This record gives sequence, structure tokens and C-alpha cells, in this order.
Amino acid sequence: MSSSPILLHRAASTPRSFKLLRQVAAGVLALGVATGALAQMRTNVPYQRILNSASEPGNWLTYGGNYSSHRHSLLTEITPANVANLKPLWVFQQNDTVKWEVTPIVVDGVMYITERPTILTALDARTGRVLWTYRRPAMPADVRICCGTNNRGLTVLGDSVYFNTFDSHLVCIDANTGLERWDKVVIDYRLGYSMTGAPLAVKDKIIVGVAGGEFGIRGFVDAYDAKTGEQAWRFYTIPGKGEPGNETWGPGDSWKTGSAATWVTGSYDPDLNLIYWGTGNPGPSYNGDDRPGDNLWANSVVAIDADTGKLKWGFQMTPHDLHDWDSCQVPILVDTVVDGKPRKLLSFTNRNGFHFAIDRTNGQFVGGGAFAKQTWAKGLDDSGRPIVLPNTSPTPEGNLVYPGLGGSSNWAAPAYNPLTNMIYVQATEDYGQHFYKQVRPYEVGEHFENGGGRNVMGEEPYGVLKAIEAHTGKVVWGFKMQNRSGSNVLSTVTGLVFTGTAEGEFLALDAKDGKLLWSFPGGKGIGGGAVSFLVDGKQRIAVPIGAGLFVFGL
Repeated sequence: MSSSPILLHRAASTPRSFKLLRQVAAGVLALGVATGALAQMRTNVPYQRILNSASEPGNWLTYGGNYSSHRHSLLTEITPANVANLKPLWVFQQNDTVKWEVTPIVVDGVMYITERPTILTALDARTGRVLWTYRRPAMPADVRICCGTNNRGLTVLGDSVYFNTFDSHLVCIDANTGLERWDKVVIDYRLGYSMTGAPLAVKDKIIVGVAGGEFGIRGFVDAYDAKTGEQAWRFYTIPGKGEPGNETWGPGDSWKTGSAATWVTGSYDPDLNLIYWGTGNPGPSYNGDDRPGDNLWANSVVAIDADTGKLKWGFQMTPHDLHDWDSCQVPILVDTVVDGKPRKLLSFTNRNGFHFAIDRTNGQFVGGGAFAKQTWAKGLDDSGRPIVLPNTSPTPEGNLVYPGLGGSSNWAAPAYNPLTNMIYVQATEDYGQHFYKQVRPYEVGEHFENGGGRNVMGEEPYGVLKAIEAHTGKVVWGFKMQNRSGSNVLSTVTGLVFTGTAEGEFLALDAKDGKLLWSFPGGKGIGGGAVSFLVDGKQRIAVPIGAGLFVFGL
């Protein structure tokens, strides 16, 4: 059956009759694909199930595996002793041919995935057979693109699944039929905004962030009512006039175009009722002449009250950033012991080359230090503020600084194993750039970076998967790779760490010492998230490799 009826979709201001026609067409397509399978689908994930996700390790219910974003599987069938026996069981090929950055969601034998730019599909997790597919039309021609039309995933709540679109919509889909329930315009994409990260379901709300830090946006985190799609609150990452922190942007209006995007999914502590979200670079990225001061809350992690959207605290990792070192990594929530006392920490391995352990109850610095080569700071002071070295700012001619603009780590999500108290993260070494600055006026929807970075001739950066002590930042071991990797990481309770390389090798390492135990040659770069789940009582590992989603089992 042709999918053309679904392509009638136009998200904004669509007449009700037209929406009904589109939904009926979508339902016909879904039923035509897999009538019997749809009749058996009963996905329902209330908030309590997500809260208690540790009690059902056979499912993968959130982007980070749990609210703490540990990406840590409690399944025990696959171990260091038998991982060498893993074999691919099935492969699903996406429509695009570019590197896939999705983290699948798996619920009771159904796998939900997104494909760039705006496709959502439900698969039978046993076989990879398509149950239904929801498609939106091609994006408007005037959408501003920085770094690819990525879509890194979705979230599930109740009997609905939710995903963001690159042209800045949040869409709610019936998890069992693929029918659209509502489509919300989050922000006008023509202002330079886009949306690439997976939403986060918290209580009765869907939490989303926005991309567009290269276009002079004003970043925010939004909450929407899961049933109706009505906006519940908005937290701007740059304080407005009269709000605490606005003075850190200087006396002018630079805060209005200061970026501080929120393009990677955050975490949530239900006991504290706080959402933790990383923020991106200030705008313009490389020239700070018109934004004197620290530029709060760019390059920070912010703690937001889940009910009200009010800021509880913020911690800035790169004050007055001039090198595009976003803090849009995934915050990992860690409960551990520091100096003999139990502590609730937020662990953050930052793009600027430093690891930060922060008390997540109040935002106070606990420990950290450099985890990769960096030449811009002497270290961290007692409050966790970097001690910036002289002559490290961009110049018109170019100034060599480590790390380069891609950072010592980037958006790829780390994993955390509570048994080892280690963060496992993809890092980059021998990566410097000549940072230069320019002067260009702000124009709505146009690039507003005012500089950039040039690679060092003859230098070949490489990737290292590093095991880092969560509360100190101490590097315990590293596994070197040929090139920089953008792969997420998966940890298991049996002592395995799964990750991938830029060349498409899917790897299993020993969590204790980084020893390579198994690899699979996928043939093209890995950029998404491996997850673990159960099918008929058997453990499976799924990971996007190149344009394919591979599922492995013993």
C-alpha cells in the first residue's frame, strides 16, 4: 500500500476535516502493514512504570534507560564469559543512508524508533517486522540546518509516544495504532530553531529542549501537558531583563541572541522533583566582545522544578565561552559515598576537557579535573570554576587551543555502572584547533558564530573510551580507537561496556580494565545508542550502525 496519504500532513493550522482525513489514511496504512500485530499491541507505560523501571529490566523505557540516565542494563544473560558468542539476529534499514543517532525505546516486545527527519516506526522486537509507520511531510525548504537533520529518539507515556521534529514541533502518536493525537508548534523554526533530541516524560508532562545555538536563538526548556499538548511552562536558559543573571551579558541586548540551546535530553530526580538539563554555547560562539561577563546560563547544567519550571540552581562549566564548548552532554545522576558520607551527585564529563561532580541538591562543586588534553585552563578552583590561562582566546589570525570546537567529549551519552562507580564515556585526544574570530551583525535565522576553528595540519585526533571515577574525575583506564567516535555507551550489571567506532565496529569491553572481549564489523560509523531488552526471556542488544538497526543475541 502506498504511503502517500500520510504525506498530506501539514503540521500548523491544518483544518480539522483535513486532519481527520490524514489520520484515517494513516490508520489504513498501519492496518494494512500489520493488522494482526496491531490488534495485539497494548502498550501502556504510566509514570509509575518509568519510576520503577529497575524492576523491569527487560524493557528500555527512557532515552537514558532510567531517569538517572545510567544507560545501565540489569539483565544478566550476556556476560564477559559468553559475549564472544553474540550474533546478529535481524537488521532494520532506515530510509536515509546517513549515520543514525537514535536510541530505541522498547516496551513489552515492541520497539519504537525515529528516523531523520520526521519518521516514527513501531517494530516487532522479535523479528524487526514493521507494525506501523508515521510519516510527516518533507521539511520546509527554509529550515536552517547546522549539523544534520538529526532525530535522536522519542519518549513514551501512557499509551502515547512523543517525538520532536526538526522544524520544531512536538507530536503525540497513539502507541498502538500509529495515529496522530496532536501536533504542537513549539517555536517558529524561521527564527533559527530546530529540535533534534528525544523528549523526556515526567509525571503528566513532556519535557523538550531546542537546538539552534549557531543562529542566535534564545534557548529554553519547555513542558507540555501529555494529554492535551498545552504548554505548562517555559524556562529560558538566558535570564531576561530584571532577572538574576541578566547582568552577566553586559549592558546591551546580547542576551536576546545569546543561544544557550538545550539540544540533548536531560535527566530527572523524582525525590527532589528536579529536572537537570545541559545548555549550549553562547552566541556568537567565537566572538564575545558584545557579551562581556560570564553569560549565564550558557555552557551550564540547570536544575528546574518539574512542576513550575522555576530554576532551583545552575552550575556553569565554561564561563564566557569562546570555543563552542557546549554543555549539552547528558547529566548522569549518581548516588555514591564521598569522604565517608553518602552524596547525591550529578556527574558531567564536559566538552571543555574537564569532568565535574556536582551536589545535585544545591549545585555545589564536589570534585573533578581534566580527563583529556586541554591547554586553556590551569585547572579548577575550589568552586569548580576553570582557571583560564592567558592568550587562549580566538584571534583574527587564529590561536591554537586544545580541545577543538568538537570538544573532548560531545553529545554522545556516557554510561554509569553503580557497581564500579565508573562513568564510561567517549573522549577525544590530540584534538586542537586554531580558533579565529570575525565580526558580523546578527540577522534573524542566519548563522551567528562570528568565527570558527581550523584543524592542525598533520594532527590526527583519535578516540578513547575512558572509565572515569564518578566523584573525582580520575581516569582509571582507556581503550584507544583509530578515530574520534560519536557512539553512545551501554553498561551492564555483568561487567560489560558496549560502544562503537567511527568505522562501524561494535565493541564489548570488560568494565574492570577495558579489555576488548568481542567486536562486530558493521561497516559504517556508529552514532546512536545501544540498548538491552528481553524477547521471550532472552537478552538482546540493539544498536544503530550506519543506516541499519542491528539486534544481537546469543
